[in-house]
Amino acid sequence: MTALPATRSRAAVRAGEELPEVRVEITPALVVGGAIVTRDFQDVHHDRDAARGHGAKDVFMNILTTNGLVGRYVTDWAGPEAIVRRVAIRLGVPNYPGDTMRFTGRVADADPATGRVRVEIRGANSIGDHVTGTVDVELPS
Repeated sequence: MTALPATRSRAAVRAGEELPEVRVEITPALVVGGAIVTRDFQDVHHDRDAARGHGAKDVFMNILTTNGLVGRYVTDWAGPEAIVRRVAIRLGVPNYPGDTMRFTGRVADADPATGRVRVEIRGANSIGDHVTGTVDVELPS
């Protein structure tokens, strides 16, 4: 069994700190499964012909799956005791199967007294930025 990562220390987090890059392979199973588990039955997320009929090249990831991956990226860095207080994201280009999304991030602001940390994130694939935004977390004392 793999141990959970330690929660980041309030005192150790500094503005400007870079988060490690994480790559997410965009597979048909991820796109379709993400839509199903988030109860998004819009046909463009599971029916290739319907997606093409709407002008897309293939099925594409829904925003709820993207939002979950953003949260996971930040909480994997912050640790299991971190509390997500706010997520503000903006979608860009689609995530299509066969591509890879590359998450990067940096600490925009950190308050060691309160444990509040704002992380700027970017998830990019081969055609551009799929998601950008900020995630506010609170680290325990």
